[in-house]
Amino acid sequence: MDPAVGTIVLIPLIAVAASLLATLVGRVAKIPLVVFEIVLGLLVGPSVLGWIPKTDALDFLANFGLAFLFFMAGNEIDFAAIKGRPLRRASLGWVVSLVVGVGLGILLAPDVIAGVYVGIALTSTALGTLMPVLRDAGELHTTFGRAVTAVGAVGEFGPLLAISLFLSGRRPLAAALVLIGFAVIAGVAVWLASRGAHERFHGLVRATLHTSGQFAVRFVVLVIAALVGLSLALSLDMLLGAFAAGVICRVLLSGAKKPDAELVEGKLEAVAFGVLVPIFFINTGIGFDLKALISDPRALLLLPIFLLLLIVIRGIPGSFAAPPGSTFRDRTALTLLSATGLPIIVAVTNIGLESGDLQKGTATALVGAGMLSVLLFPIIALSLRKRASDGGLRSPDSDRVPLEG
Repeated sequence: MDPAVGTIVLIPLIAVAASLLATLVGRVAKIPLVVFEIVLGLLVGPSVLGWIPKTDALDFLANFGLAFLFFMAGNEIDFAAIKGRPLRRASLGWVVSLVVGVGLGILLAPDVIAGVYVGIALTSTALGTLMPVLRDAGELHTTFGRAVTAVGAVGEFGPLLAISLFLSGRRPLAAALVLIGFAVIAGVAVWLASRGAHERFHGLVRATLHTSGQFAVRFVVLVIAALVGLSLALSLDMLLGAFAAGVICRVLLSGAKKPDAELVEGKLEAVAFGVLVPIFFINTGIGFDLKALISDPRALLLLPIFLLLLIVIRGIPGSFAAPPGSTFRDRTALTLLSATGLPIIVAVTNIGLESGDLQKGTATALVGAGMLSVLLFPIIALSLRKRASDGGLRSPDSDRVPLEG
């Protein structure tokens, strides 16, 4: 079979198979859908069966899926719900993660710059990956879910800022000025989106909801493309633009009537999680160099070390945001979810490999640790939450603890 034809047929087939497997297995154990997407991608990729090659076209689609993943993360964050104690504690935890991560990264890496890459990669939390998991588990709007959202928001936005400041190739002062310029542009866009009722805009959205026009979806894609393009033009990471686009669109669409807003949200989720985001996770499995990992003793040794460091560097500081009165199991669950990281790890290692600052073995071990964190940590965390609830270790009102404190 021609490789291009095989890719066109097999990628949708894997996406459907992953969804079916997740549904079937979900009757026994709640395993996140991305687990099946990554594993099936690894199975059909060059490292195992070799049915789908690694191609530039597939990488492009995967990058667009990654951008949509970060857009959905920015679009779904309810900043009013996480402000105050959760956001303060989450921010403090991330600063601790950055200091400890860079310090340990420098100790493990052969040079300082490689240590900075490792440290930043290990400070990330995969909020875009966790939010569908939390929603499916009914945790998204609980106090625990809001704590995870706060940790994840900082754990995605913080590393993006660090990438832009320290890994952009500019001097830190110049990078900071460019970053401030981008923040000003995004801030003005958010301010304009929050001004007025935008009745004509919402009228156009409503008029095309059930037509081929689909103005809302097309507008969202335009905003993502514009902010991602601006990020790339300023030599910032594209994910910063995608995340900002999500925040802007949430503010702009918040004035729509509830039925319209829910319908638009459903359409965006269909495009993101039904089409584009699965391509990113499947491609992550396809592109994972399993042979390089197995043949490199140092990389093989680093893999469990990095997995443990995700818990130490990111997980434990993330647990600072645990709601008052949380049980030990709830804190442990928050630690594991905070340590779940993959998309930013992939982004950081790609930058390091392209610049020649990161060795192939180290990058492979980091991505491998990120994949294992996505495969293992959410399953264990949700199991702990369920056992705590079933075992009577949490009161029925434990998820209604005030957010402030």
